[in-house]
Amino acid sequence: MAVFLAAPLAGAQSYPTRPVRLVITYPPGGTTDFVGRPLAQKLSEFLGQQVVVDNRSGAGGVIATVIVAQAPPDGYTLLLGTSSGMLINPLLNPKLPYDPFRDFTPISRTNINPQALVATPSLPANNVKELVAYAKANPGKLNAASSGIGTPNHLGCEMLKYLAKIDNVHIAYKGGGPAMTDLIAGQVQLQFSSIPTVLAHVKAGRVKMLAIGSAKRSPALPDVPTIAEGGVPGYEYTTWYGLFGPKAMQKGVVSQLNGAVAKALGSPEVSQRLMSQGAEPSPSTPEALTEYMREESARWAKVIRAAGIKAE
Repeated sequence: MAVFLAAPLAGAQSYPTRPVRLVITYPPGGTTDFVGRPLAQKLSEFLGQQVVVDNRSGAGGVIATVIVAQAPPDGYTLLLGTSSGMLINPLLNPKLPYDPFRDFTPISRTNINPQALVATPSLPANNVKELVAYAKANPGKLNAASSGIGTPNHLGCEMLKYLAKIDNVHIAYKGGGPAMTDLIAGQVQLQFSSIPTVLAHVKAGRVKMLAIGSAKRSPALPDVPTIAEGGVPGYEYTTWYGLFGPKAMQKGVVSQLNGAVAKALGSPEVSQRLMSQGAEPSPSTPEALTEYMREESARWAKVIRAAGIKAE
């Protein structure tokens, strides 16, 4: 009996004995890479084995996600999962070849990325309260841009529409770049965007920032109020990343990885780099990550149903 009970512990104590693969769902150079590569470097230091980044883009993150879901649960193949891949995509397409709650072992959330609500300078509203008043006085005249149907910034606009009870028209673009171009030109009036993407435009006066979508103000922009503060209680829209493994991983290995992630995100090299781009280090326990995902899933399911959004 003692031998059998000691076996999982022994496995955890000897982990890792070879390089660990961290699968990232998008190409090199993107925001996931910006988080994943410094995280992998620090994890290599704390685990004593190299953590190798493996960018596997395609199908909106499905290819990389399935690779990890089907890998052996030995801790040597991990996923830097995103809120889109782990929650939004499964809600929009129940026929995906994976289930985020059934097919993975949660390890830790890594970071949250507050999203900024920005507007064209000509819009006669400088905060959320004025925006809501304008929208109610001019139903159907506000155009809200996004990088595509079912993308997080599309859902962020739909949540604002749902909670504030306003009427705006969604304009889907093929990517965030064209959407921002038309926002600057005044062809559309609103857009949600990541802080690093939009900050230079705000400073140059090409767009104006109305609020932050997160529940709390961003340390990167402490003077910018949240949408909830602006009069839309309950509003919360951030994107987030987390570390996952295949289902049925040993608890000892999960605990070891969880501790290494917390140390990595707490290191000045990683935390300062993330915060310089508006990303907030946000490690968690595996249980807290699961609970957070369930809360997020319920929140976005309501928005998707209310807006009647279907995957393209």
